[in-house]
Amino acid sequence: MTPEQKHILKVWIAAGLWLVVIAIESTAYLSSEYTSRFLYPILHFLFGIDWARFLVWHHYIRKSGHFVGYFTLSVLLFRAWKASLRLPSAWAWRWAGIAWVMSAFVASLDEWHQSYLASRTGVFSDVVLDSTGALVAQAATYFYWRIRSRKAKPVH
Repeated sequence: MTPEQKHILKVWIAAGLWLVVIAIESTAYLSSEYTSRFLYPILHFLFGIDWARFLVWHHYIRKSGHFVGYFTLSVLLFRAWKASLRLPSAWAWRWAGIAWVMSAFVASLDEWHQSYLASRTGVFSDVVLDSTGALVAQAATYFYWRIRSRKAKPVH
């Protein structure tokens, strides 16, 4: 296997492993009821948060997890497509578009799956949140590569 093939395999494995993480998070074992069982004692011990305040924080922690999870997936998919579809640039709409569409598709499948679990709810607003996280990731990737390419150019 060539070094390039090894690199392509590594970036796709990373994206695949993150998809496994998302699939695990989509199970009943990480429902709101379950995560509150271990998060509440921790936050209560560390910060003295009462149950009513915890419910608000728990909601925002879980929604932040959606955003961060799909942000990460989108970046990993961008890297995988960048390695697989060679183009003569540091950033391309093609890589970003495919990564975003795939992330939004996974978000849709995730919520559809959750709609069949008694302890979970599949809601469209989570698909929007997840897709927004993926879109922000692509914007961040664009600006990262733009800044990096400017620094690499020699100054005359």
